[in-house]
Amino acid sequence: MWRCKITRVVRAGQETSVGQSGAAEVVEAVFVAEDGLERRVPWKFLPEVVSALGRPVRSFPSYRGQRNYPGWYWSATMGGHIGFESWVEPDHLVALDFDPTVMRIVSQPFWLCWTTAAGKARRHAPDFLVEVADGTAEGAVLVLDSRPLELVEDTDRAAFDVTDRACAVLGWRYAVWDRLEGVVVANQRWLAGYRHPRCYSETVAEHLLEVFACPQALMGGAETVGDPLATLPVLYHLLWTRRLLADLSLVLSDRTIVATAPAAAGGENRAPDLLLAAPADRDIDRDIDRDIDSGAGGGCRG
Repeated sequence: MWRCKITRVVRAGQETSVGQSGAAEVVEAVFVAEDGLERRVPWKFLPEVVSALGRPVRSFPSYRGQRNYPGWYWSATMGGHIGFESWVEPDHLVALDFDPTVMRIVSQPFWLCWTTAAGKARRHAPDFLVEVADGTAEGAVLVLDSRPLELVEDTDRAAFDVTDRACAVLGWRYAVWDRLEGVVVANQRWLAGYRHPRCYSETVAEHLLEVFACPQALMGGAETVGDPLATLPVLYHLLWTRRLLADLSLVLSDRTIVATAPAAAGGENRAPDLLLAAPADRDIDRDIDRDIDSGAGGGCRG
């Protein structure tokens, strides 16, 4: 039995506390292995089989007149499609896919099964399980639910509360993300359109990295390398992969200042921020500002 704990619901970079009192006992986890067969394990043993979590435990039906918004997102991190079932989840997937610390994303990874204090059996399938590089061999685990704050009902609060406490037992992080809004999200969404390797050209990339070793306006650098119709897709792909840097807290435009990342210019690799909070809470853009101000490539002349 657990005491009630606060579940994190993130909205526009702020946290709102939600939760529900009452005891509950986690019984087991149910997941679908790579062979397509359903497996049941005691909850405490789930970390031992986390690498086997690869298939969603439920399907993403599509039918005329449905109110939710299911679909498939092609993930550069995973090199394949990830299912989603609401209109807020694609932006969350883009944010996860854009984060260099994210190693793996699994949609609808498991059923968490428990009995309520009244003896009623309940289960909940979180939206995503995310494995994050944290400097250890195992990495960290973030379990994530996507839900607009105004749509969270009492049954959701109960499920989120149990999931939060269950994850804490395993040493995992749990969060509920509200819709993501703002300039950073819009910029990430734009760059996501160029995340696929088909947008990459090694020859064009080498020239762009050389030109932007001296931070300058986006369009000016693109035109220096060649026809923008050919160079811009590669430039945006390099921004997506962070080999080029820009301040994404400002609207991305032809005047955006772009700089070659230190690692891409031959400098030391800078450890990326650990994604264990909502995207709006992270300091990646502040770090990018510092790199640009310092002349990331180190080869600029006044």
